[in-house]
Amino acid sequence: MRKALFPTIIIIGALLLIARIFYLQIIDDSFKLKSDNNAIKIKYDYPERGYIYDRNGKLLVANQPSYDIMVIPRDVKKIDTAEFCDLLQITKEDFIKKIEKAKVYSPRLPSVFLAQLNKLEYAAFQEKQRKFEGFYIQKRSLRDYQVNYGANVFGFITQVNENIINKNKYYKSGDLIGKQGVEESYEEILRGVKGVKHIQKDKYNRDIGSYKDGRYDTIAVQGKDIHLSIDGDLQKYGEELMINKRGGIVAIEPKTGEILALVSAPSFDPALLVGRKRSKNYTALYNDSIAKPLYDRGLLAEYPPGSPFKILTGLIALQEGVIDTETGFVCHHGFSYARGRFMKCHDSGVSKLHNGYYNSCNTYFASVYMKTINKYLKPSDGVDIWSKHLKSFGLGEFMGYDLPTGRKGKVPTSKTYKKMYPGWGWDSKTIVSNSIGQGEVLMTPIQLANMMAAVANKGYYYTPHIIKSIKNDVIDKKFRTKHVTTIDRKHFEPVINGLYDVYNLGTARGLGVEGIEICGKTGTAENFTKINGKRVKLQDHSIFVAFAPRENPKIAIAVFVENGYWGARWAGPITSLMIEKYIKRKITRKDLEKRMLEGSLIPEYNKYLAKPVVDTLLKTKVDILPKSEMKQEEEPKVTEPKPTEPKPTE
Repeated sequence: MRKALFPTIIIIGALLLIARIFYLQIIDDSFKLKSDNNAIKIKYDYPERGYIYDRNGKLLVANQPSYDIMVIPRDVKKIDTAEFCDLLQITKEDFIKKIEKAKVYSPRLPSVFLAQLNKLEYAAFQEKQRKFEGFYIQKRSLRDYQVNYGANVFGFITQVNENIINKNKYYKSGDLIGKQGVEESYEEILRGVKGVKHIQKDKYNRDIGSYKDGRYDTIAVQGKDIHLSIDGDLQKYGEELMINKRGGIVAIEPKTGEILALVSAPSFDPALLVGRKRSKNYTALYNDSIAKPLYDRGLLAEYPPGSPFKILTGLIALQEGVIDTETGFVCHHGFSYARGRFMKCHDSGVSKLHNGYYNSCNTYFASVYMKTINKYLKPSDGVDIWSKHLKSFGLGEFMGYDLPTGRKGKVPTSKTYKKMYPGWGWDSKTIVSNSIGQGEVLMTPIQLANMMAAVANKGYYYTPHIIKSIKNDVIDKKFRTKHVTTIDRKHFEPVINGLYDVYNLGTARGLGVEGIEICGKTGTAENFTKINGKRVKLQDHSIFVAFAPRENPKIAIAVFVENGYWGARWAGPITSLMIEKYIKRKITRKDLEKRMLEGSLIPEYNKYLAKPVVDTLLKTKVDILPKSEMKQEEEPKVTEPKPTEPKPTE
């Protein structure tokens, strides 16, 4: 019995193998379709991409017809090259280059020869197509933007490259794919599924009908429509306010984490990246290394957060029990924390939590921070506890939002300082600049906005996201998962009281909106670059964070204006206007609106573009949008703004 077992296994195995080979070679001929079969032509039917709407159902992005000229190199016979090139307005050199590129891809398979013809070009070519054997028209759809804003939100459509084709077998030469913005993040949802038709050819290379009566053909499936969380009107208004300025605005709905506006300035019309001029326009935008219109400042710009960080300094101190609301420190226009070390401050007198916030007292928050670190025997333990609290607000990590670009900022730990100060001790005095958002802390504008959402919610937030709904589908459950901070809910109320009086008594006095209780915080960031190896100071940046209303908040926002002097000069008014626009749907602060819409920082930017500086920048390729360093002295209070701009008072 045992002797027969082994031969039996061999015989059965051989029979199964023969049966499989017979099935594949005689019965199932689908594998023929996967080879460069000369008798079968594959034709793709490209679906429309899904439409994009805003949170209120406003259509933002639709589709328009486009036509590509496809080529099968081996089928190209003797044609009048001069007539062909003249018809399509290309040179003979371009013709040869494109044909050779198509041959490299495949002599037998179709590839794009010339993409995105308009209707007139299509009509002209179609009339004479019979004269150019080996070429045919492939209909596609391109994006048709219904609005002229939101370019950084939408992204764009472009042809796949060889790297993408090698990584993802769905894509073939000439296929389109979403890049940047929601077009990239939701590519698989928006693109749909292309249909495939297999056309059989005779020995004379003529089409003779569907292969196997269309057994292997598939129909195209249109992409799914999506609704963004963006409020189209708010996005448009934000971009208008940022004309002739550089910076970013991020607004979030605190209760859901939905992104209401994501503004990056300068921006551009998304229609520039559609059609045959897309490549030329993209190159021009990409090569603008000064204004950087393709650089999404709301997601990518990492800066020390400055005075808005004092919100967290106070919350952590309350949680650690090193202060209460009545703990006070005397300020003499600054804080001496070591021999020869003095942190300037515009405030004076006794500062407690409440007036510490609305006066933005550096002395108060430096003292509070040192008490937090000094609570522990080792400063390394104190820093790590402090760091843990910060990370509970989503800082120092990639936030997990549904956009393809971003940076995680920086939250220092004891390891950071052990590397910075090897071989000798460091303590709370060494790193006290962290207290006012200078130091080693870095945050992006979206992290600042999310921080304010967590404060507005008194201790929790949802991961920021730009998707609101997907047709016949659900959004990722991570966007419906609550994240709770390490700060007890009871500690937020006194901090919020201080932020409320920033508008009433403090550094943003005169920027309020009647009927809306706004809680906010000003910030000013110093701005440096290197030219010829020397550190050169540029004009300060303007920062403002806020949420409103005070009860049942509907919007949390962070505004960053490069070279905007101080927080209440540019970022503060823009914040107030954005909040009023979203809550009231109209503007009553016409004085602020006029100043922001008509105001320009271009002369400020041009100060640094004198010829010697430009020559140096071009030689050294210096980025003049640097990491900032925070100004130790908080911006001055402002009085009721005049039609021009508020004047600082000490």
